Amino acid sequence: MGNYPAAVALVLLALSPFLVLTTAVSLFQPTLMKDLHATRFELQLAGGMSNAGYAFGAVAAADLTQRLARRHVYIFCEGGFVVASVVALTATGIGQFATGVVLQGLFTGMLLVAALPPLITTHGADKVPNTAAVISLGLFGMVTAGPVVGGLVGSEGGWRLLYTSVTVLAAIGLTIGAMTFEGNDPPARRARFDWLAIPLAAGTTALPFFGVSWLSRGDFSDTEFIAPVVVGLVIGIILVAGQYQKAVPLMPMRPISNTLPVTGVAAAMVVGATFTTLLELSEVYLVQVSHLSPVRTGLLLAPQLLGVAISAAVFHRLVLTRYTPYLALSGLISVAVAAGILLGITPSNSSPIVAVAAFFLGYGAGAGVTPGLFLAGFSVSAAQLGPTFALVELLRSEAAFLLGPILLRLAETQTSFHKGFHLSVLVMLIFTAVSGVLLVGLFWAGGRAPRAPDIDSWMAATGPGYHSPPLNARFLKNTG
Repeated sequence: MGNYPAAVALVLLALSPFLVLTTAVSLFQPTLMKDLHATRFELQLAGGMSNAGYAFGAVAAADLTQRLARRHVYIFCEGGFVVASVVALTATGIGQFATGVVLQGLFTGMLLVAALPPLITTHGADKVPNTAAVISLGLFGMVTAGPVVGGLVGSEGGWRLLYTSVTVLAAIGLTIGAMTFEGNDPPARRARFDWLAIPLAAGTTALPFFGVSWLSRGDFSDTEFIAPVVVGLVIGIILVAGQYQKAVPLMPMRPISNTLPVTGVAAAMVVGATFTTLLELSEVYLVQVSHLSPVRTGLLLAPQLLGVAISAAVFHRLVLTRYTPYLALSGLISVAVAAGILLGITPSNSSPIVAVAAFFLGYGAGAGVTPGLFLAGFSVSAAQLGPTFALVELLRSEAAFLLGPILLRLAETQTSFHKGFHLSVLVMLIFTAVSGVLLVGLFWAGGRAPRAPDIDSWMAATGPGYHSPPLNARFLKNTG
């Protein structure tokens, strides 16, 4: 209740445990398969549905926080995460474990929308730079710490101890939240359940994530892969179009359909997808081709943490200036540089190559995704921040967690994983470079150099922080 350090601790404890697990599990997957008597597909499906739960949970919380006090949503979700973690850590079979991790993802997505916006909007404009750095470290610092944690567990065992630690951290977060999370009057207590957005969000997350999980046991030509992915993506397009057309949407699609938020969100999607894919490919290469232990693999990826820390420090200085879009572009360039470095990998030089590439991946993730989140958030009123974050995280998660399994499967289908690795990395490099050129062109077509956000108006809820030019404003002006 006005205590900024407590609010920071609350957000970090709400989001960090699950985010560490998203990149840790792959390095102790063999241990899980043995202890849970599970197949690779079953674990892949559990992870995929957990990520789907995260993306869907953000949208569900955007609906709930319109009608319920954020404090109640937070306490319910943090308590639910504690229970879900206990379910996972006590599992003796894949069914119970999958139930626990899917619920962990669902509740973390909801906590993102319930806990993060108040940290930004209720502690004054002077705290925004600190909050921006905290979010960058909290979101991607924890993601990049995952391989180190997973490597230790993969080499030394003790995955139940890891999940016990996650449970304890969540319980601490629940305690702090119960004591400090300030109540609020819901903005639309009588709002009806959104029968368009919520079911469509469930379809656009669950179906594609099931489809790409299938690749761990099937091929690209399988109906079980093609049908869920295609149908899910079509549902996603219908969801976004419906939110744009709706007079009172759950998620403010129309206000963020201008140059700055569109380029920022698109950059976050591209960087998130490239980061996740290159990280997965690098882990598999180090273990399967270079025959390194999980712990050494995790430590070689540790330079990501330094990259994220640097990007957070830079964002702290730039978040209230006109340079945030350029920082997002630097993140996209950084992950492209990482891909270029990884093209030079061989079994004999994999250790230094991956360590250097990891630094650029970490910087790219921190500089590319979090600024994109703020470019969208400052483009709407402060009251719409939670639903905006829900939309951005839905789109980013779709990109980040769909491409990775597809490119990994592409690498596995080649004559050797060494050749497949290079092919998949090259695909990602081309994808990132082409996306970067298109986004720079889109930014230029806006016709106006970026300006610093009007943070005082935004904090006072009298208007958006960014008054972004419309898409293609340069050409529309010339035509007029």
